[in-house]
Amino acid sequence: MNLLQSVKMAWKSIAGAKIRSFLTMLGIIIGVSSVITLVSVGQGTTSQITDQLEGLGTDLLTVNIMGRGSSTSLSYDEAMALGDTKGVKAVSPIISGSVTAKNGTTNDTLSIEGIAPSYEEVQDFHVQAGRYILDMDNEFRMKVALIGTEAASTFFGTDNPVGQKIQLNGSSFTIVGLLESKGSSLTASNDNKLLIPIATAERFLQSRGVRSITVQVQDTKEIDTVKTSLEAALDKKFQNADNAYSIFNSQEMLDTLNSTTQMLSLALGGIAGISLLVGGIGIMNIMLVSVSERTREIGVRKAIGAKKRDILMQFMVESTALSGFGGLIGIAMGYGASALIGHYSSLTTTVSFPIVLIAFGFSLFIGIVFGMIPANKAAKLRPIYALRTE
Repeated sequence: MNLLQSVKMAWKSIAGAKIRSFLTMLGIIIGVSSVITLVSVGQGTTSQITDQLEGLGTDLLTVNIMGRGSSTSLSYDEAMALGDTKGVKAVSPIISGSVTAKNGTTNDTLSIEGIAPSYEEVQDFHVQAGRYILDMDNEFRMKVALIGTEAASTFFGTDNPVGQKIQLNGSSFTIVGLLESKGSSLTASNDNKLLIPIATAERFLQSRGVRSITVQVQDTKEIDTVKTSLEAALDKKFQNADNAYSIFNSQEMLDTLNSTTQMLSLALGGIAGISLLVGGIGIMNIMLVSVSERTREIGVRKAIGAKKRDILMQFMVESTALSGFGGLIGIAMGYGASALIGHYSSLTTTVSFPIVLIAFGFSLFIGIVFGMIPANKAAKLRPIYALRTE
C-alpha cells in the first residue's frame, strides 16, 4: 500500500467521526494558537519598547540628580559646565513639572519642561511653526512657551497657536512655537506638553536647581569613557555620597531589555507548549481507542495481504493528519487572536513566522511521536486473534 492510499484511508476515518476528531485536535489547536499569540504579544511589546529606547538615542546619557545633604541639585551653570567634559558634544538641562493650563473655557493639566536652547539638537525635537527658545528668553526669564501638537489641538483647535496666549497656573504665557509631532515616549506623550525657558521654569515651578541633564556624546564608542568622566565630576560635587545621582545609558537598558524579553518569550512559549503535549496525549488516547474499535478491520486487511508496515503507516498517517490539521487551525486562530489583541488593546503584537513554523513543526512531531505507540500496537496484531474479535 502506498502513501496516497494511507492518506485516503486516514481522511475517511477522520471524516467519519468529525466530532471525535475535532475534540482530539483541540489540544493541538489550543497549544499552537497559544504559542503564536503569547509569543507575538511578547515580541510586539519588545519591539515597541525597543523603538522607544532607540528613539531616545544611543548617543545620549541621562543624568538624574537625587542629591544628599545641602546639595540636592545642580545649578544651571554647573549643569552646562558638564558640556566641557571631554567627549561631550552638548548638554541639555531640564526642569520638569505640571501645570493647569487654560484657554477660554478649556482647562487641562499639562506636563511642562524648562529647557535651554540646546534641547532642540540634543533631543532632536524641532518646531514646525514659529521659533525655538532662545538664550535671551532664559536671560530675561521670558514667559514664552513651545506647545505640542496634541496640546495645541486641545486648546486652540485648528487655529494656529503661534502668537496666542495661554494661562498657566494663572500666569499668561505667549506661544512662540508649535512643536513637531513626536509621538509617545516610555513615560508620556511628547505631543501633550509645553516647553518654557529653564530660568523661567525654575522660578515658576519653584524648583531649586536642575535635577535632570541629557548629555550627548560626540562618538557612541566613547560613551563609557564619557560616563566615567561624568561620574568623577559628580562624585567631586557630591563628595562621593551614595545614591546622589544616577546616569542612565539607553544602550545598556536596551541590551538588558532584549535579554529579559527573550527569556520571557521562551517562558511564555514553553508554558503554551505544555498544551501541545497534552494534545499529543489526547491523540494517543483516541488512537488507542481507534485501534481497539477497528481490530477486526485490521485482521481482515492482514488476512488479505496487508503487511505490518502498511498497518503501521495507516495509523501513523492518521495521527499525523490529526495533529497537522489541528496545527493549521491553531495557526489561523493564533493569527486571529494576535490581530484582535493588537486592535482592541494598547498592546502591540508581532507574529513571528519562524515561531509559526516551529509551533506547526512541533505539532506534527507530537502527532508522530504519540501516534507511534497505537500504530505499533495495531501493526503487531495477529490476524487470527483480530478476526475472532466481534
